Amino acid sequence: MLKNYLKIAFRNLWRNKGFSALNIFGLSIGITCACLILLWVEDEINFDSVFPKQNLVYYVPTNQTFEGEVYTYNVTPGPLAKDLKEEVPGIAKSAATFGEEMLLTNGETGINRFGRYVQPDFLEIFSLNFLEGELKTALSRPDGIVLTQKTAIALFGTDKNVLNKVLQLNNEFSFTVTGIIQDLPSTITYKFDWLIPFQRFQLGQENMAWAQQYGGNFADTFVELTPNTDFKTVDSKVRKMIASKIEYDTEVPNEAFLHSIKDWHLRSEFKEGKIVGGKVSLVRSLAFIALIILLIACINFMNLSTARSGKRANEVGVRKVLGSSKKRLVGQFLTESMILSVMSAILSVVLVVLLLPYFNTLVEKQIVLRLGNPTHILFLLGITLISGVLAGWYPALYLSSFRPAEVLKGTGKNLGNTSLIRQGLVVTQFTVSIMFIICSTIIYQQIQHISSRDVGYSKGTLLNLPVSGNMIEKFQPIKEELIASGLIDNAALTNANMLTGGFNGQGYRWQGGQDSENVLVRYRFVSPNFFSTVGLNLLEGRNFNNDAMIDSTNVIITKSFAKLMGEDSAIGKTIMDDGINYNVIGIVNDYVYGDIYGNNNSGPVIFYSYSDNANTMYVNIKPKSSRTDALAAIENVLKKYNPAFPFEYRFENDLFNSKFKNEELIGELAKIFAALAIIISCLGLFGLAAYTAEQRKKEIGVRKVLGSSVSGIVQLLSKDFMGLVLIALVLAGPLAWWVMKNWLESYAYRIEINIWVFVIAGAVAICIALVTVSFQAIKAAIANPVKSLRTE
Repeated sequence: MLKNYLKIAFRNLWRNKGFSALNIFGLSIGITCACLILLWVEDEINFDSVFPKQNLVYYVPTNQTFEGEVYTYNVTPGPLAKDLKEEVPGIAKSAATFGEEMLLTNGETGINRFGRYVQPDFLEIFSLNFLEGELKTALSRPDGIVLTQKTAIALFGTDKNVLNKVLQLNNEFSFTVTGIIQDLPSTITYKFDWLIPFQRFQLGQENMAWAQQYGGNFADTFVELTPNTDFKTVDSKVRKMIASKIEYDTEVPNEAFLHSIKDWHLRSEFKEGKIVGGKVSLVRSLAFIALIILLIACINFMNLSTARSGKRANEVGVRKVLGSSKKRLVGQFLTESMILSVMSAILSVVLVVLLLPYFNTLVEKQIVLRLGNPTHILFLLGITLISGVLAGWYPALYLSSFRPAEVLKGTGKNLGNTSLIRQGLVVTQFTVSIMFIICSTIIYQQIQHISSRDVGYSKGTLLNLPVSGNMIEKFQPIKEELIASGLIDNAALTNANMLTGGFNGQGYRWQGGQDSENVLVRYRFVSPNFFSTVGLNLLEGRNFNNDAMIDSTNVIITKSFAKLMGEDSAIGKTIMDDGINYNVIGIVNDYVYGDIYGNNNSGPVIFYSYSDNANTMYVNIKPKSSRTDALAAIENVLKKYNPAFPFEYRFENDLFNSKFKNEELIGELAKIFAALAIIISCLGLFGLAAYTAEQRKKEIGVRKVLGSSVSGIVQLLSKDFMGLVLIALVLAGPLAWWVMKNWLESYAYRIEINIWVFVIAGAVAICIALVTVSFQAIKAAIANPVKSLRTE
């Protein structure tokens, strides 16, 4: 029976090559989109899965309360890890870590790599796979360093035995290689290329007593629970730990809590101390979009199949008269559908292989299609089966339900509903397509709205350089030579990137206004000329003196801080911090930092005149200077004063734009999916128009003989389809508005939805549909009527 099904199916598909090709190509586009997105989803949900202790490993963030609002930070006090292991039953291992980028040097070979200072338990918590050395002893010596395999190769070549070899960190400290670990995949949240003992944290610093106190939050803390431990019991004890070490004046003390390894990547957004989402929202959205695209392709299949029902009616009638049951007919038509689905899947595999490099560039991943992977095979088979059944079930049931007597008599009562069904399917396809066009346009507008906002400083010409080597010590001559080049306006040092929240604290008291020790205050250490370099405008008072010691007890504050100090001028007033009185000598404008999506991100900031712990150098390029020439000049100066370290930089504008990666990805994919949805819909519309023209060719011939013009016939054949697109537009508008309204509500700083977006989307859809239908309509209208009427 199956052999007979296949034989009939292939004959029928070959007899209708045009419709079969449209079906295969349309369905293959849907399957290709679904495959690419599912590969991306698989990559996202497999983050951190390389670590075997999925049910036992936790990160320890902290909730900190300021003015009644809870903020969540990924840092803890230095001694917390040790105390958790010693004092909380159920915690088997714990490790405090701190990440930093440093120069690793072996002879003439030097590379900048990011690594971590870690406590010994870190190696066991993550079950790192050692290729050389031993896990239990690798960090037992204070000058030992563990390298990833790719880092070892970059430094020592392909020499497989690099244990006990010596390299330099930051061209100053010697470390001995005590272990080589297997390279970790890109799908891990907390990355590193080297590991050294935590006691070497902040090499070169003389006084690190603060790192062993509960007052300063700086460390990443990881813990491993003992098997079969009750999570809620352990978490409740962890939440009380910081409060037990520090006396708080507030009723709601800061607290640490446990965050599972399974949630690090997908659920990392917190509000009021609780998980509210994260990248899981994007994963769900794209998975849903993949389903929608696949559904559109299946609708396209159903549309064309029901359109051809008239040609298959006599076949069904004859087969039923000869004794074929409905079950067998359903099996026959589903077999045809599955054959088309298999062909589409084969074509989609080819398309995925061809498109995957471009898709990887778009999503910034290294996704690979592994047809030898059982999971990938099951995904492909599953999509193929679902597509075949989803696309073929209705045509199969519909065609097999024809009554043979009516069909063979030619009354066609069974075919009465097919036109209405096709119209509904066309409306559904174009509704989704128009929604994609509207949504992609609004997403693009929102991204442009955020990226073009006034952040309060000159990010357009600002260059961000990581501080390394002698840059702090030699900063003055570096700055002077940069300015002397004629291409640079100014240069300055700071301990925090402008886009970040910087460091924060509470317990400040000030003269004037209303005192509140629980106000969240950001603070930064900067060098003189910092404000003129980054473009923060001095509203009142004076700048820091070039001699930092003169202003050692003076500060400059932002306008929002000045408002807290009363209505009169804050200049000359005093701010008390940790027993020291600081005089306010200047006020600068507020600026955007931290959460760039917020509508009001201008919380109080205090600036201290101190740059010995700077990690960032800002260089402001003159607006009319060539960027290429300016970069060359900066590189030459740094090579002169800091020759051991490579020249690395990023434009502040690029760093700002990189904050919108998720939104840009959604926007790009929405545009692509809108185009694909339109293509798939137009394929169906093209087939339906061709079928309609074929069905009405005698009518068209008669009309032409009686004097109808080509334009009149085109209008006759096109008006019904255009009416369906207009209905789709009416449905798509409110739906797209509702979806985008909910999406935009997650952004405090957002656009208003304009009516012209809907007008343009509708016009685009109508024009595309009109061109598609008109092609077949014109072809039918200019055909020789003699050929269509010769049999009459």
